[in-house]
Amino acid sequence: MTNALHVAVACGGTGGHLFPGIAVTDVLRDRGHEVLLLISEKEIDELAVHKRSDLQTAKIPAIGMPRVLSPKIVTFTLKFLTGIAVCRRLFNSFKPNVVLGMGGFTSTGPMLAGRISGIPGFIHESNAVPGKANRLNARIAGRVFVGFSECTSYFPKAAVQVTGTPIRKSLQRHLDRDQIVQTLGLKPDLSTVLIMGGSQGAHGVNEKVLTVLHRFTKRRVQFIHLTGKVDQQRVYEAYQKEGIPSFVTAFYYRMEELYFIANLVVARSGAASLTEFAYFGLPAILIPYPFAAENHQSLNAEIFAKAGAAIVVNESVSEEIIGSLIEQLLNDKDRAHLMSQKMRSLAPSDAAERIADIIEKTCK
Repeated sequence: MTNALHVAVACGGTGGHLFPGIAVTDVLRDRGHEVLLLISEKEIDELAVHKRSDLQTAKIPAIGMPRVLSPKIVTFTLKFLTGIAVCRRLFNSFKPNVVLGMGGFTSTGPMLAGRISGIPGFIHESNAVPGKANRLNARIAGRVFVGFSECTSYFPKAAVQVTGTPIRKSLQRHLDRDQIVQTLGLKPDLSTVLIMGGSQGAHGVNEKVLTVLHRFTKRRVQFIHLTGKVDQQRVYEAYQKEGIPSFVTAFYYRMEELYFIANLVVARSGAASLTEFAYFGLPAILIPYPFAAENHQSLNAEIFAKAGAAIVVNESVSEEIIGSLIEQLLNDKDRAHLMSQKMRSLAPSDAAERIADIIEKTCK
């Protein structure tokens, strides 16, 4: 490509920032552009990219911003300044034409380093309410991309474009249901419930589900349960004790396989996960993380509940209510099918391509 760009995509820290960043990266690379993917030092980032040898990556020192009066503010400041210095050295070598930040403080250092070096910047906000990092990033970005139209009002002084949240190209590949079921050691003739937190699991969700497993011992149902590292062994033993067919693992990087064979998902409500549920038309029981910044997971979930695509419950509700909801959706195929259709209607169309289009046009 004669007009190939050099693009730095800053993401990482959580799957909700990282995976949409990879999605845009793949589109840009397919168009002949060179991309440097800036990720955090967290294990989740390493797990997500370790089989992608085709990606050019660099790790940036960054942690979430604590309260101003917290003793942790010193550590944050040192990491933040170190991250900016690392980015400036990388940019001197890579020479990006543009920096794209996908949210979180892994993106703020690169955005500021780009601003200092006179490099144009864009940001993407997946959630219904922006976090602290993107509220800051928006002040130095040339344009803000948002996943939900409900988010536009939080950026009154910025040029905002509703693009949806990008999904990875790998999620769109052809899949063989029988092969996936066999690989996971599951049964082809049972309904399948997917249990997951965020990219690192969710202890609260795990606890709710384990408490009601006894309700499913004689049901024609099996479970896929992504636990996070801490709970993996205990959750595995619980399914074994109840004799319920299951596939239990801390983390699974080919998520498209799990979405493809699942009939129902019980999960948190991070924006990237919701986008993927929508692409696969997965009816959902959503349990928003109660301590999410700005209560953004609850607001994300409300959008899907109002559309009839999901049922939302607070983490404080009794376990039996969650068990009952799972049973209801397994029994009521018509309701589950309608929720699936509503979910698909919320899937964004070509979000990564739209972002790439705007970056190309702006740089030209």
